[in-house]
Amino acid sequence: MTAMTRTTDPTVTDPIVAHPTVTDPVVDALRLGDVDVDPLPHVPDELATEQATQHPARTRPRGVSRGLVLALISAVGFATSGSFAKALLEAGWSPGAAVTARIAGAALALGIPALWLMRHRLRAFVDNAGVIIAYGVVAVAGSQLFYFNAVTHLSVGVALLLEYLAPVLIVGYVWLRTRRTPAPATLLGATLSMAGLALVIDLFGGIGIDPVGLLWGLAAACCNATYFLLAARDTKGLPPIALAAGGMVVGGAVLALVGVVGLVPMVATTRPVALAGMTAPWWVPVLGLVLLAAAVAYGFGVAATRRLGSTVASFVGLTEVVFAVLIAWLLLGELPGLVQLAGGALILAGVAAVKIGESRA
Repeated sequence: MTAMTRTTDPTVTDPIVAHPTVTDPVVDALRLGDVDVDPLPHVPDELATEQATQHPARTRPRGVSRGLVLALISAVGFATSGSFAKALLEAGWSPGAAVTARIAGAALALGIPALWLMRHRLRAFVDNAGVIIAYGVVAVAGSQLFYFNAVTHLSVGVALLLEYLAPVLIVGYVWLRTRRTPAPATLLGATLSMAGLALVIDLFGGIGIDPVGLLWGLAAACCNATYFLLAARDTKGLPPIALAAGGMVVGGAVLALVGVVGLVPMVATTRPVALAGMTAPWWVPVLGLVLLAAAVAYGFGVAATRRLGSTVASFVGLTEVVFAVLIAWLLLGELPGLVQLAGGALILAGVAAVKIGESRA
């Protein structure tokens, strides 16, 4: 192989980036500890925009494509949570116990590699303690608890729609913060995505609004928006897997504390569960919740958001609903209808529009 040489002409801008030998986006996606944490120009942060302007080589399209791959992997991971959790609930588990097992298990699954990766720079955890605590309390524990409270007062469809208002909240937040009107494509994408979401969750099949449930649902949406905004931050010295691991530890501790004081029922059983048309041990869906629905979902989600920015990443995250329908079809035999498929197409169209709008911005 011919050795790579660098030009000495001072008038030529050198496009070589930090890892020139990594060309496979899937292989690069698995190396969460090495993901470039510099956000792209459309991250809603004036400092990030200034850094992107000073380092144009970091805004390469390849970084965007890798971010989309990471975001879609994260969405698939999150989408498995419903099917695995439903199998446990039907076997006698309480929602609080299933969520706590998911987050606490992920804290262990992510914590071990994160500590190994950070073994020579543990100080970074202390330096970013505020972000880690906020991520764990609000983005992890808060979103789970508020959503479950919303479901007790509202239909699942309405509660989901409220929680997934997060991308619209982020667009509004960036609008207020920067005083710049979103691009028409971004506004169109937000409208298409919300309409598609309403179809996928069959919102109009059994709508019911309760004021208390409405407040819980909006609180869950705020927590969900905070997840993307915190994940997009450039926490120097703290790679995505370390932030996700720290958040799981904090979130798991909060959920366990809530269970101990009795605010959320904690009931678990060892009865076999029904999954993918077969009978499986109880630990199979628990393992799925821990590894796929939490470790992969949150770890890849942070890495994707740092590349795409909070706005685009949050809209790509809406594909979780589409993947959830497909996974429920495969694992639980719940066949999606034509209306749900049409809603999925609208969500994808909305995501594409938002991406175009943010790229032009």
